[in-house]
Amino acid sequence: MGFPVEIWLRGDNHATTVDIAPVTSEPSAWTDGDVAQVLVGMLRALERARNPATDPDRPIALRGFSWIVSPFDGDGVVIALELSLGAVVAGPFKVAERDLSAKITRVMSAERSSATTVH
Repeated sequence: MGFPVEIWLRGDNHATTVDIAPVTSEPSAWTDGDVAQVLVGMLRALERARNPATDPDRPIALRGFSWIVSPFDGDGVVIALELSLGAVVAGPFKVAERDLSAKITRVMSAERSSATTVH
């Protein structure tokens, strides 16, 4: 399933829109794994906007950014990610805000618990 993402890079005065298709299922059927792929797809789109020559399969860590699921004009929800290099917003998706937020919370928590700490 493809969907649009709006990308804004810090220092730019405009946003760009691209379509990504990291998963094949509809948002209401997304698993935690699908949600992880959506987040990775959003982060990769943001990185490609900053550096078009970047490796499209470069490893992505799901940490170091802020996120929110927010209602969109009464017609679904959007996912917004903010990083030091910019922001990316995907959607709208026809799924309950609380359900998608819970899935993202689980995905982010699992990523934190699996991360290796180097001292």
